[in-house]
Order: sequence, then structure tokens, then C-alpha cells
Amino acid sequence: MFAVVTPDTIHLPPGAVVRLPGSWQDYQALNEQLGDRSSPRIKYRDGEILLMAPLPEHGRKVSVIADVVKVLLDHLGREYEAFTPITMELPQESGIEPDYCFYIENWEAIAGKDRINWGVDPSPDLVVEIDITSYTDVNDYLPYRVPEVWLFRKNQLVIYRLHGDVYTVETSSRYFPNINVSEVVTECFKIAYERNTSAAIRELRRKLASEN
Repeated sequence: MFAVVTPDTIHLPPGAVVRLPGSWQDYQALNEQLGDRSSPRIKYRDGEILLMAPLPEHGRKVSVIADVVKVLLDHLGREYEAFTPITMELPQESGIEPDYCFYIENWEAIAGKDRINWGVDPSPDLVVEIDITSYTDVNDYLPYRVPEVWLFRKNQLVIYRLHGDVYTVETSSRYFPNINVSEVVTECFKIAYERNTSAAIRELRRKLASEN
């Protein structure tokens, strides 16, 4: 099955990544053509448009990690807002669709809003990305100054934190400094694949409660 991108049709087989030269206007036209479809995903950077059709495992991994974040935030009694899907755009500069994003320190700034005005409203505090097809680049989030990006690639969680104008790999999350997040995610995936996601999340809640 071949990828097809025309003014009338956009179709990508699962796992396909297509890179096209294009302007911001071309990106907006493709976005309008895609409408509310969840696939393919689309992003714009530096005169290039990228389209990617997620593999089936993509959605499951996103769901597990997002559930982990929610359980950890609840455990710490933190308020938050969470979004998926969402499109982040800075006109003429960047357009990107994170797999999942969380407002933790800035949740009050966007609570109750149906639309977020990028460049005016704060960016998410934490973005989660699953990269199976080498589509994701953590530097795509630099224009938005996202403080922390979790990238799950090759069955390993990598935590990137923003320092100045550079993302650096860190061993801990600023939002969960006393929790080994990578270890928690690895254990949850192990249980999820041996049993199911609900069992993994229940076990995480049980473990956190027993440590109190």
C-alpha cells in the first residue's frame, strides 16, 4: 500500500512518514483537508510539512504513559488539565500535534478554555510523545518553550528538560523529583503487556498507597 497525498486525497499506510516541502499556507490547507481526522498526524517546521500515520501500538503506549502521569499527579495531590488531541501553532513558524499534554503549574491559565491562543496563553508544562517511526524531534517544542518533554522511543522513556534554549536529558522529572518515572513506566508496560492496562494502573496505585 502506497502513500497518497493530493489536493483531494490524503492516505498513508500505518507507520508511513512523508516529508514534503511546503509553506505555512500549504500546511494550513492540508490541516483543513484533514479536518477532525486523528490520522495522519501533521506538523510544520522550517518550510517542511511532515505527515505520519501512527502504528496501532502507538495509541496504546500513549494511553499507558498518560495514565501513569495522572496517577502520579493524583498521588501528589496536584491540580492539572490534560489534552489530547491538540494542535499547537505559531503562525509562519511551527505547527505540531503532541500525543498528550499536561498543564500542571499553569492549569489555572487555561482552565475552562475551549481554545488556546499560542504565543499568548502558556504552553503545556509537560508533553508526552511516542516515537515509533522517527517522526518526533524534541526540538519541535523549543518555539513553545515547553518546560519538559517525555519521549518514549525504543521501549525507553527519555526525559528532556528545557534549560535556556536547549533540551537536555535528565534522570528525573521536575514534576516528580522523588519518583523514578522511567522505572515506573517500564514496570507499568510490563504488567500491561502481560495482563492489561487496567491491571498495570491498579498495581501502580496500590504501590504508591503502600509507600505512604
